[in-house]
Amino acid sequence: MSLGGLSLNLRSSGIYIAFALIIALFSVLTDGALLTPQNISNIIVQNSYVLILAIGMILIIIAGHIDLSVGSVVAVTGALSAVLMVNMGLPWPLALLITLVAGALIGAWQGYWIAYFGIPAFIVTLAGMLLFRALTLTVLGNQGIGPFPDQVRTLANGFTNGYLGNIGLGPLGGADLFSLLIGLVAIAGMFASQWRSRNARKGYGQTVEPMALFVLKLVAGAALILFLVVQLARFKNLPWVLVLLAVLVLAYSLMANRTVFGRQIYAIGGNLQAAVMSGVKVKSVVFWIFVNMGVLSAIAGIIFAGRLNQAGPTAGNSFELDAIAAAFIGGAAVQGGVGKVVGAITGGLIMAVINNGMSLIGSPSERVMLVKGIVLLAAVAFDVWTKRRAGVSR
Repeated sequence: MSLGGLSLNLRSSGIYIAFALIIALFSVLTDGALLTPQNISNIIVQNSYVLILAIGMILIIIAGHIDLSVGSVVAVTGALSAVLMVNMGLPWPLALLITLVAGALIGAWQGYWIAYFGIPAFIVTLAGMLLFRALTLTVLGNQGIGPFPDQVRTLANGFTNGYLGNIGLGPLGGADLFSLLIGLVAIAGMFASQWRSRNARKGYGQTVEPMALFVLKLVAGAALILFLVVQLARFKNLPWVLVLLAVLVLAYSLMANRTVFGRQIYAIGGNLQAAVMSGVKVKSVVFWIFVNMGVLSAIAGIIFAGRLNQAGPTAGNSFELDAIAAAFIGGAAVQGGVGKVVGAITGGLIMAVINNGMSLIGSPSERVMLVKGIVLLAAVAFDVWTKRRAGVSR
């Protein structure tokens, strides 16, 4: 697609354009309430666990698999953390470490059956969904366990302190200076990373986008980050869970794009036979991406339980559907081999904005589900359409 002489890749950029349009639509429908500092903070805090799950889910989908058990794993790991911290009185750092190890063991259990025994991931994780939900109900019964220690609640619901005081922003009022500096550092890091990636592609003789479009995308990204940080700094500063998310997104983006293991994940999903012939240890890679999914599910379980201040038997219901939808809306290909961590986060935020925006305008729950279903179908249809336009057959 050409815009004023600039070549625009619809497949890679369409999700971000759609995200901007959805935000603009709900900003108008809610008379600006969507973009108030407090509401932006609520969107991030209330959907953090789904975004964490989406990071692991996108890697599994890129490799050509699926995980239906993550909601139940969130529930059982949240229950385990509650038993350790509340019932047994273990120090919270030790309890969190044990919970993460338990998540890794759950992922290893499922990864073994998928990678080494050869059972399809759909079947194994469907069984896991039932198994770990039953285990949660066995541990908790019909009651929740709480309250959690203050440190865990702070991680899920708390905000960074105003270390450097406030700075005036004219008509916007005051904002935390430390948060603003963090935003500027994030923008500088984004510029450096994108510039390095562009030069690396040019060095390998690969096609790069025109400089004008490259600069336009950088400016748009910087404006979005700055707006987000300013709004959060005007409310209660940066949520701790946003800091955790930023670290996870950065780490997993680097892993997916800059490491051998990341390239092997794409190779397996893109062409399994070619990956095997190239010497990729397919079974090992598949095993470890499910171990990783277990760990991220445990993190999400801790965050969710800490946010509610108790571990409940119904925790995690439908989380797997939200994580899968975030990955596909964010640009993952149905048959694997395509997807980005940032895209999955964007897909998750689209779902979050739809939920929040329709709640602000008083839409009933069935209408929210209807819109989310249409958005998911449209995203997958768009993926298929762009493949056909490019003449790609799988």
